[in-house]
Amino acid sequence: MKLYIGNIPFEAREDELRDLFTPFGTLGSATVIVDPRNDRSRGFGFVEFVDPMHGKAAIAGMNGQEVGGRKLVVNEARSRDGGSSGYRGNRGSYGGERERDGGRPRY
Repeated sequence: MKLYIGNIPFEAREDELRDLFTPFGTLGSATVIVDPRNDRSRGFGFVEFVDPMHGKAAIAGMNGQEVGGRKLVVNEARSRDGGSSGYRGNRGSYGGERERDGGRPRY
């Protein structure tokens, strides 16, 4: 089960994300999404649990918990097509805007 972890501290790295969630069960992966332009965290990431029951426990235990002065948002990740297992923010999937407007970034 893949979980979206939002509102993580910008200085958090993957090992810290892994440390936060391993008490709930065995993780397959832990990823902090970084901006490739400046190598800074974008404030969200993903963890993937081997056992879905551990993922559900992590959602119940960590959603709303304060870490580094920020309250985490933890829920099941949704795929880019609206299903589960991925990120889809309020602006759509990664790269969506650039594809729609000819490659020009919108500010």
